[in-house]
Amino acid sequence: MVTGLAALGCAAPPITRPTSGSGPSALATGTIPPPLPRSLEAYRGQGAWVDVYDFVEVYAKGEPSITPDAVDDMAARGVHTLFLQAARWDDDTPAGIVDPKLLWRFLSRAHRHGMHVVGWYLPHFGDVERDLDRLRQVRDFSHDGEQFDGIGIDIEYTEGVPEVSARNAALIEVMSRFRAETTNMPIAAIVLPAVQIEVVNKSYWPDFPYREIAPSVDIWQPMAYWSFRDPPYDDGYRFVKESIERLRNNLGDQTARTAPIGGVADETKDEHMVQFAEALRDTGSIGGGMYDWNTLNPGRQWLLRNTFVDGPASALPPPPAWPTPRPA
Repeated sequence: MVTGLAALGCAAPPITRPTSGSGPSALATGTIPPPLPRSLEAYRGQGAWVDVYDFVEVYAKGEPSITPDAVDDMAARGVHTLFLQAARWDDDTPAGIVDPKLLWRFLSRAHRHGMHVVGWYLPHFGDVERDLDRLRQVRDFSHDGEQFDGIGIDIEYTEGVPEVSARNAALIEVMSRFRAETTNMPIAAIVLPAVQIEVVNKSYWPDFPYREIAPSVDIWQPMAYWSFRDPPYDDGYRFVKESIERLRNNLGDQTARTAPIGGVADETKDEHMVQFAEALRDTGSIGGGMYDWNTLNPGRQWLLRNTFVDGPASALPPPPAWPTPRPA
């Protein structure tokens, strides 16, 4: 995240949402649908990314730009999953989890629209026990019956442990321990794009331990932000596609599941929405979204929606069954 921060052509089943022609919606009737089953379905299709600087008052330094009401717009514009930053390690959130009642409002609103919600967290790596505590809080969050449908681990912070080998060791420990105790929720690794750390800036995070953390990861979400890149990586296709290809090569797994993140939204162009969708299609990704929803103007929100409805991203492969059996 900027803030801290399979076959192709296999059509996925349609996303079910309340429509005006199919009777009253859950929002209209006030009913709360049963919890959605936890699966990789939470990472399918179009995602909307929201961080604490947009929806939590203490970080927004005033009136937040994103409120639970924005979920209605997301649903209308085709969003399948809301990716919501749910925990922090700084002084503004000393307990870890952000405002539980506010999280509940987002969760309940999204679930009533038939959307999924994935909670994400940015580890510091300087305190493994604290990072594990924060991840457990997201996994175990429950408020008036509302829970997250998946979890994302935002792996990009280097200042907590500047020395690479020590940082890698901390990352591997966090991932392996959390995976060992988390069997009821899919885990996404939100990673730096391989092009960035292998081509653009090789000193940012050298020797990234892809294969060491792979057993702990159900789906990969590279932060493939092209908007501030120099040619030839300055469009929505090449940077995303090559980042996924390099990721899979590093993993030694050409079938690794991906749902990349594009952006940065306010610096993109209209044609980038289609290019991004083409990259999703051509890499066999199961979903994708732009970072972030707040800076993606309404016109491009609709453009992105159209690429998933009847454009290049309309026939992404369906997510495989989860949990996937793992070797002993």
